[in-house]
Amino acid sequence: MRPLPRVLHNTAEIEIWPAWLLRARSNSDARALSQSRQVLRRKRDGRYLAAVQAGGLLPLVTYLMREPGIDTALDLLDAPRHARPGLDHVAALPLDRLHDRLDALGLDDGYGVRSGLPLVPEPDWLAFAGFDRYRRPLWLHVRAARAWQHMRDAALRDGVVLEAISGYRSHDYQLGIFERKLARGQTVPQILAVNAAPGYSEHHSGLALDIGTPDEPPAEESFEETAAFAWLQQHAGGFGFAMSYPRDNPHGIVYEPWHWCWHAG
Repeated sequence: MRPLPRVLHNTAEIEIWPAWLLRARSNSDARALSQSRQVLRRKRDGRYLAAVQAGGLLPLVTYLMREPGIDTALDLLDAPRHARPGLDHVAALPLDRLHDRLDALGLDDGYGVRSGLPLVPEPDWLAFAGFDRYRRPLWLHVRAARAWQHMRDAALRDGVVLEAISGYRSHDYQLGIFERKLARGQTVPQILAVNAAPGYSEHHSGLALDIGTPDEPPAEESFEETAAFAWLQQHAGGFGFAMSYPRDNPHGIVYEPWHWCWHAG
């Protein structure tokens, strides 16, 4: 029996997911997923576009070949296995669509200068690192995934439970955060105090994750009062992780004791 795929292949417009990690949203989805190895998923809204089955490609939308980025995704599927990335080689996707996202928020290139945050490209593939608190697949850069699993296991041996709250986020996902908060009446400056602009979040790299612990609400300053945070302060550096946004950080982002990023070489 072939092992289940555990890699997310990434393109600018479309992600190629292992089918076993996706949830069926309809009876037709359930039938397609049960017989598929991989699924092409539109990044902008999560729509399932096509399923890769033993007999070939099964379109799940009308006019599949008109989908933006479909040629790139299909070329990736057709690439011979030996031409795909090695175990640790991760390339960066181009940033050419990022300016459209920033324009939609009324932001220009000066945001990066003012905040001191660098542009963060998305990786061309990510490794499955288990599940987060909400049983969603956790995707991370392959080396960050290994480090997270080792750190989580070490904490557990010390009687401390670390939970992943979220890991990799695409530029489109980050834009969606802004759109939802704007719809609730927040302003862009208010959102920027909590969320980096699309293209500037460490989550895009797959190197960062938000960490929690049972019975503690996610992404709250009260996390600093937990045994999990005390353990991270003492041990996370040994696994290559550092807290990105301490109090009074130069980027103007609120204190985030839950946000940790892998920096080891």
